[in-house]
Amino acid sequence: MTHPITPPPELVQQWRNSWLPSYGEFLDYVATQAAQWGADQELEACVSWVEDYAECGHSLRLVRRPKPPSLKEQALEVLDNAQKGWGLDEVDLDTIRRALEALPND
Repeated sequence: MTHPITPPPELVQQWRNSWLPSYGEFLDYVATQAAQWGADQELEACVSWVEDYAECGHSLRLVRRPKPPSLKEQALEVLDNAQKGWGLDEVDLDTIRRALEALPND
């Protein structure tokens, strides 16, 4: 059985509505979205096949699409690296700033 790797029109419209104002950035964005969508379709087809023959389909999905680290986890990693003597750059400081801003104002 084949699985078409053609995104549905509604998804293409969603990508079109969320593009950045530069044409070059738009092409990069759409290419990235399309590649991710195609990869996700292939993963789901593989998971479906594996689940027909074994009980590890869920594990396959978790390994191939791990949850990205939370902002808190990212900030803690930056602090751990700073304690190891690594320098802090603007991206690191921005991560810590965003994590602090996400905290409630007690």
